[in-house]
Amino acid sequence: MTRSCKRDLAAAGVAVLLVAAAVLVGHHIQRTAGTLFVDWPPLMADWDPHWGPGTPAAALVAAAVVGYGPVLAARLSWRAVLPAAWLAAMAWTWSLALIDGWRDGVVARLDNRHEYLAAIDRFDDIPAALSGFTGHILIDSPDNWPTHVAGHPPGATLTFVLLDRIGLSGAGWAGAFCITVGASACVAVLVAVRALCGATQARRAAPFLVLAPAAVWMGTSADAYFAAVAAWAVALFALAVVGRSRWWAAAGGVLFGLAVNLSYGLTLMAVIGAGVLLLGRRGVLRRPSLLLFLLAGIAVVPLVFTLAGFHWWEAYHLLVDRYHQGAGGVRPYGYWVWANLACAVLAVGLATVAGLRRAGATLIERRRNALGEPEPGGASGRWARLAVLVGFALLAILIADLSGMSKAETERIWLPFLLWLLPACAFLPRARAWLTAQAVLALLVNHLLLTSW
Repeated sequence: MTRSCKRDLAAAGVAVLLVAAAVLVGHHIQRTAGTLFVDWPPLMADWDPHWGPGTPAAALVAAAVVGYGPVLAARLSWRAVLPAAWLAAMAWTWSLALIDGWRDGVVARLDNRHEYLAAIDRFDDIPAALSGFTGHILIDSPDNWPTHVAGHPPGATLTFVLLDRIGLSGAGWAGAFCITVGASACVAVLVAVRALCGATQARRAAPFLVLAPAAVWMGTSADAYFAAVAAWAVALFALAVVGRSRWWAAAGGVLFGLAVNLSYGLTLMAVIGAGVLLLGRRGVLRRPSLLLFLLAGIAVVPLVFTLAGFHWWEAYHLLVDRYHQGAGGVRPYGYWVWANLACAVLAVGLATVAGLRRAGATLIERRRNALGEPEPGGASGRWARLAVLVGFALLAILIADLSGMSKAETERIWLPFLLWLLPACAFLPRARAWLTAQAVLALLVNHLLLTSW
């Protein structure tokens, strides 16, 4: 075993110790003080060993991706890789969700009093609902919104309202929508990685994006849908700076404007966007109008909501107050500031931890040339660019963590950022062994715990 492989295993071992500490300390705090408001710290889950109709399918999908994923990703044409990745990611997410059965694994996730569907009837008059939205955010306000409705801009709830209006009503359709759209996020990440870093890097990352443990929470959380919108915003901007296309920049901007009206926290996707801008700076310098088109696109959706009477900044400040009125004001920052990272480990897997170690080593080795443009034969430069991209994603997560507005449930809330760490797995040798570790982790979590999403 090489020294690098030993260091990979050491990094994974440290991550295991972090998770173990979060479990042990978390159970002690919850048992003695009851301030964590999660049943199986650090995850929002219950201990409930079980199996279900999705078990055989999940095992089959995992075996297929481990056995054939790396080879197919390397040999198929790029146009074939993208739909294949989307279909495989959907199969993996659906099979994991159905381990808990159709009702508990898909429908019940979005069919409760805290979720968006509980407020659909209050959007019969959409303009009136938007203009009066901020008046129902605080817990002590009249007819306060359900937890998740109050915790997000109205774009999130409005999505499910529109699904209901076109005949796709109910939690079953909502869950299918989240899984289908959410699974496309892996395609968006691959598009961005190929554009910014190179085809080899994207192809090596593809099986890990498909077989991500995060799929446990992608089905059926609305955050999977948010993650996809944000990922496509970044991907289109990446295509814009590489191809110097103003229309791709405008389209990416529109999606970013939509993303921040789905979740306040997605403003931090701007950190990853800054990484794209840094890596594609030559394209922007050659065509500065790209930034103007990007900003114009970003303004579209917020402008529509503002004209409809919804004021984003006012709503955000009210949300901060509501956050501290509820569990967020009780959950101890001193525990969650590091236990959140344990949640992240469980969502991205040990392979990603090892990949991040290699990404960091790459940046240290090539710190003077880390931002060099990819050129024919410049393989080391392309790997350094990939390290920069995942580094910006890690920075966004750390900012969210330190903000104090992410205490618990980050295995779900951070999905839009966590997906951008997974390409770090492209650095790893012995892909099948690491893919096996990813699959085993996801299967253990989904079979031993009954997660809330």
